[in-house]
Amino acid sequence: MRWRPPVTARAGGLGVAAVSYVAVDYLRYLSPAWHSWLMPALWSVLALVAVARAPFYRHWSVEFRSVFPFVVSMIFMLSTFLFEALSVRSVSAVLGLDWHSDTPPLPDSGQWFLLALNEKLHPMLVEILRAHIIGLHHFLMLFMMLAFSVLFDSVKAPGLGLGARYMFTMAIGRFLRAITFVSTILPSARPWCALARFSVPAHPHPWLQKYYVPYASDPAAIRQVINRDMAYADVGNYIGDYRPDWGSMSFLIDFLRPTTSEEGSWFNLLKKAGGGCNDLIYSGHILVAVLTAMAWTEAYGGFSSAVIWLFVLHSAQREIRERHHYTVDCVVAIYVGILLWKMTGFIWSAKDASSRSKRLSRLEKIHGRLIQAAKDSDMDDIRELLKEVETDTLESHSSSSSGRVRVRSRAMWVFASATILSALTVVFLALTWTTDG
Repeated sequence: MRWRPPVTARAGGLGVAAVSYVAVDYLRYLSPAWHSWLMPALWSVLALVAVARAPFYRHWSVEFRSVFPFVVSMIFMLSTFLFEALSVRSVSAVLGLDWHSDTPPLPDSGQWFLLALNEKLHPMLVEILRAHIIGLHHFLMLFMMLAFSVLFDSVKAPGLGLGARYMFTMAIGRFLRAITFVSTILPSARPWCALARFSVPAHPHPWLQKYYVPYASDPAAIRQVINRDMAYADVGNYIGDYRPDWGSMSFLIDFLRPTTSEEGSWFNLLKKAGGGCNDLIYSGHILVAVLTAMAWTEAYGGFSSAVIWLFVLHSAQREIRERHHYTVDCVVAIYVGILLWKMTGFIWSAKDASSRSKRLSRLEKIHGRLIQAAKDSDMDDIRELLKEVETDTLESHSSSSSGRVRVRSRAMWVFASATILSALTVVFLALTWTTDG
């Protein structure tokens, strides 16, 4: 007996809501006045619909069991964000502002291809490709809508399990991204970026003054350091850096390289890191987009999934077109996101892991009751038993034999209310912090 999506999923209501959200938000460019009241109204309607549906949701006990992996995944994700922010600032600061302004961007075939398409395609199509139709906050909102749709049985419960998988996969992806772009520092596709956004020393870090600068461009020096396998150049006195008093966190000075114009703690510097001004292979924006598309495809499916993937491709070509990333960053982000999502199905899956064995196990538990219902010709009881197997809501009728402790209804209501309130708060914060991309 294979799990099938409920009728509400096939009806396409969630897909219509998702496309409508993106379309209404695009009004910020077409008609800011309409957007200023339509967008808050849409958010309010979506929130009210979710709150109104919550009392009729039948899987709060399943959600309760997913709280621990959800919280652990969130902590893991926030930790990797902190590590990524530290890495972004470090690679932007270590070589100094002079290197950023003097080093030309890398040759990129994707950029050339898009410029050539601009000459071949119809101007209207080119404008569509240039349009800021969808951004980071849209993909986050689309996933929030997907997770909340468990309230309407459009997606398999638990929604917290789906969220845990999304955040856990995101955390792994961001960690792998950070250790990738710090391994080899590549110049930005926007040479002016660092000078406009960062206040870091113009000269390289003393470590690089010894191990990089003497062998950066001279072929003879490069050949000699390869042959010797030893840094041989005499660089004289190193140009030092400003060293504020950060107490126990002073070890971060060598990574963040603050200047006298930047006051405040190390954490304030990390908050300014943003997207960095090196080529951060691979693209974090496209990783988020791909994970949203993968979650949507597995959990909901249908024509709307194809629309989400079109949004991913549109976002990727715009990242390349606007020189936020090189083509390789977007290509790698796409297949890394797909592979990582495939690897984390143990947290949540539209298809149960070892589904056949699990269903057989459930059938064994109700075997006696199923035979008795068949003998009694009680078709309603047979349907109810099979429904328990399909929806994974099988519970023991004898509390003494199962030894399970049922959560009281009042406590479950408190949990449901706290979950809805917390989720809506997270949605609001995520949209607020990522609206600028």
